[in-house]
Amino acid sequence: MKTTHTSNTQPLNDRARRLLRALVESYVREGQPVGSRTLARTAGLDLSPASIRNVMSDLEEMGLVSSPHTSAGRVPTAQGYRLFVDSLLEIKPLDSQEVRTLKERLNPELDTKSLVESASDLLSAVTQMAGMVRVPRRDHAALVQIEFLKLSGRQVLAILVMNKNEVQNRILQLDREYSHSELQQMANYLNEHLAGLDLRQAREQVLREMKAVREHMNTMMLAAIQLGEQAFSDQEQDDQVVFTGQIHLLDYAELSSVEKLRSLFEAFTEKRDLLTLLDTCISAQGVQIFIGQESGHKVLDDCSVVTAPYNVGGQVVGVLGVIGPTRMAYERIIPVVDITAKLLGAALNSRN
Repeated sequence: MKTTHTSNTQPLNDRARRLLRALVESYVREGQPVGSRTLARTAGLDLSPASIRNVMSDLEEMGLVSSPHTSAGRVPTAQGYRLFVDSLLEIKPLDSQEVRTLKERLNPELDTKSLVESASDLLSAVTQMAGMVRVPRRDHAALVQIEFLKLSGRQVLAILVMNKNEVQNRILQLDREYSHSELQQMANYLNEHLAGLDLRQAREQVLREMKAVREHMNTMMLAAIQLGEQAFSDQEQDDQVVFTGQIHLLDYAELSSVEKLRSLFEAFTEKRDLLTLLDTCISAQGVQIFIGQESGHKVLDDCSVVTAPYNVGGQVVGVLGVIGPTRMAYERIIPVVDITAKLLGAALNSRN
């Protein structure tokens, strides 16, 4: 498992590292500021509470911990979490039974939409945070067949059969009405010329033909190409990412202010910022961890995001992950995200 990140924190001596680790683990577990007496019991160091307070003061000056006004204890900062994740964290691999359970839920016999929804549900259920999956980029799905079904007025339903076992439906708004026989002729033309291409290649092909041989086309051929261009265009943003379990975020006190929750749920609804973040992870290798402001999106300043890409046919086609508070059990969340990405990719691969 590989995690990618950046860190500018200066090195700590062994005593400070062990105390910071004990503080983070205690705070993640209990959710309460950690005092020097607690650290004296849990850090495994033969230090007096006074010595521990001195180290805590140093860590606070370095920006790794902070002191809430209402408590004598301290809590990790985003910078403290980053150092912890980068150099102090011990990942806890999932046991074989947990992996089997995840694998059973990601049944390769499900269609792509159901697989993606199952992966998002799994992430949310296992982590008790918000799960998210960037839908596989359909550019990598090969076109088997296209059909057009006449609806009311100028509307036509385009039915795209991809990779023999996935069907995509798109409603197209045309500039005039076509008969059933005309739609069948256009489908036959596109199937003859475009079957076997992925969606990006199909789009490029119809655009090339529109530009290069327009003057040599009869009316029906040109209409077919124009209809194909519309059918192969990118789908709406709403279909590009699946979120589940946002309700879990209500359980975390640090996210429970009305303003924070409103902003978060608006982000889930609008999806734009989260899609942008996920798309930056598609080109990354391994697990990515964004803590607080590292995401670059203000709405996530109090959150951590853990993502991993998944592959089909040796190519990264999507990203999945979880969103939760910075106070999350990283040693548990990271392997869950990593394994789920691998299992989703394997399930999709087995069907192609």
